[in-house]
Amino acid sequence: MKKNQIRLNETLTALVDEYIKNCEPVSSRILNEKYLQDVSSATLRLDLLKLEQLNLISQPHTSAGRIPTISGYREYLNHIEPSHIKVSYPGMDMLRELLIRNYKDTPMALHYIMQNLAKETDQLSFVAEPEVSSGYLAKLEVFAIGERKFIFVMSLDSGLDKTVILKCDNDLTEQQLRKLVRYLNDELAGLRIYDIANRVLVEMREHMENSLISQFLVELHKAFIEISDFYIHYDGSIKFLEQPEFDSKENILKFMNLIQRQDFLLNSMRNNEQDKPVNVVMGEDFTQCEWVDFALIYGKYEIFGIPGYLGVLAPIRTDYRKLIPLIRDVAQTITNTTKRGMIVPKQEARI
Repeated sequence: MKKNQIRLNETLTALVDEYIKNCEPVSSRILNEKYLQDVSSATLRLDLLKLEQLNLISQPHTSAGRIPTISGYREYLNHIEPSHIKVSYPGMDMLRELLIRNYKDTPMALHYIMQNLAKETDQLSFVAEPEVSSGYLAKLEVFAIGERKFIFVMSLDSGLDKTVILKCDNDLTEQQLRKLVRYLNDELAGLRIYDIANRVLVEMREHMENSLISQFLVELHKAFIEISDFYIHYDGSIKFLEQPEFDSKENILKFMNLIQRQDFLLNSMRNNEQDKPVNVVMGEDFTQCEWVDFALIYGKYEIFGIPGYLGVLAPIRTDYRKLIPLIRDVAQTITNTTKRGMIVPKQEARI
């Protein structure tokens, strides 16, 4: 890389770092004094002009300093990516112990992780529960818990249990329920959840002459569809609203509207997923102009081989140097700790 290009990259990186820190347009004087002492003032001004012509920075007012554009943030992320390798977080041992201690209650463990992520980042953190449709059903249990109300417990081969409560229009005796559950386990155990929800139960209903069982299969189908979807849980103190970006009521409303669009966020993560430990969706990536000033920073994790997402939603001006390695380490720790056979505490493994 040519010397001039290296200097341009350093100038952009310094400007974005300073703007992220102080949320004020950055002047050439600040850059000269704090980051680029070896560069002359005249050369620095020329470099800023070049960066502006490349649409990497902009000048809000004639007499103001510069701020990064969305393209500038993207270029900045490329420049700082090699530095992430040098950063690791010491809290991963505690996270590993948390996962092991709560290995029978994965949702609870994920809840604690989400709380810690919000505390560490001062941003709105989220966890998208593991997407279980790629897992296989090991056992199905159904219990009557009230009048025409049932609890479905689906145990996956990975060790995860998913529970859904649904109502049924018909009365079933305890004996009928036992026979039905035995029949369903014979038919469904060992099949993939996705196939059960999208094909097998539909075919079973089509060939079922018994109206009572057919009605029960309708409810069971609903239960399998319900557990096959991701669901995003959020956690964050109101501290993230203290950021300057949320001084505007309009921005707060835009942000609240964004976090309610779970389907949109899940599609954004799926569609922008690259071969990286952590991905960033920002600006035009959202495909809707009202959200261009926000960033979705997320990593993919697996629990017993079943994938989920975690990360933060933040203003586009946020501390990527901290957030990206932190989210990477949390996601990788969850995945590595919950690999099959690793999470069971030693004393239970000996029983």
